[in-house]
Amino acid sequence: MYPMTATRKPVSGVQAPSCMCRHMCEFWLKFEKQSGGLLNKPAFIPYTASSSNHPAARIRAGQRNFTSNLPMAATIKTPPEIEKMRIAGHLAADVLRMIRPHVQPGVSTDELDRICHDFIVDEQQAIPAPLNYRGFPKSICTSVNHVVCHGIPGSKVLRKGDMVNIDITVIKDGFHGDTSKMFFVGEPSVAGKRLASVSHECLKIGIEMVRPGVQLGDIGHAIQRHAEKNHCSIVREYCGHGIGREFHEDPQVLHYGKPGTGLRIEPGMTFTIEPMVNAGKRHTRLLPDGWTVVTKDHSLSAQWEHTILVTDTGHEVLTCLPGDEI
Repeated sequence: MYPMTATRKPVSGVQAPSCMCRHMCEFWLKFEKQSGGLLNKPAFIPYTASSSNHPAARIRAGQRNFTSNLPMAATIKTPPEIEKMRIAGHLAADVLRMIRPHVQPGVSTDELDRICHDFIVDEQQAIPAPLNYRGFPKSICTSVNHVVCHGIPGSKVLRKGDMVNIDITVIKDGFHGDTSKMFFVGEPSVAGKRLASVSHECLKIGIEMVRPGVQLGDIGHAIQRHAEKNHCSIVREYCGHGIGREFHEDPQVLHYGKPGTGLRIEPGMTFTIEPMVNAGKRHTRLLPDGWTVVTKDHSLSAQWEHTILVTDTGHEVLTCLPGDEI
């Protein structure tokens, strides 16, 4: 769920949207219709640790090389693949557990990135997936207050009352685990606490609906309905996604929609649910760095994310450690 830096060819003089994983937002649907579904989709940029300026870019695994620019189909994972995804998911969850005590007033987001990077590489012997992914310069995303997603860690120092989403994706043995959660810096504001609670409820509502035969539109509709019932809004330009050997696979998992529409999910599918919920209007703006997405009206935004496996009888949350709350 990262904006891409590669350029797409225009369709009838219109530039395609700059979202990385073909998010099925209103704009994309328009482009798909114009192009007959044949919009050019750029190749993934290969992973190379040496291309990063990250001060601790010590990646011990080999290169990841994504070169296909063909649309992907939703993959059904085999039992051995599911076990590898379970391991990667637990590693990602463990990073969030590890970083919790470090989220304090006075710490910079760059320091949080360094701590997470070193833990993933040195302790877990894994790869921080965001680092160098399409040129992203850091190992985690830190989205503070009105930042919706993809915040780049830097010199920003956290202050009392801030709220921050920390987004972790780990690669282990070729498979990805992707999760994020909200952290409060000191005592949260009433508005921030309420928004984080509503967004967490949206995530749990979506997860509870996952079982074979359910359509993705049903999940999106339930999430949207809960957010709007609580006078919040759902971001539409960014969405959940399939995940496995690749960071972003089909299907796209919208957090809004109509019941009885969308892909019917099957056992063995793995995808993320990650609703971005705004306290104000749903509209977003991409900052000049090409990554950081903020609310257009500067209202607070909150997000929680898990990687989900569809089982024969329901679902399994792959990024939830035993004893942790979903």
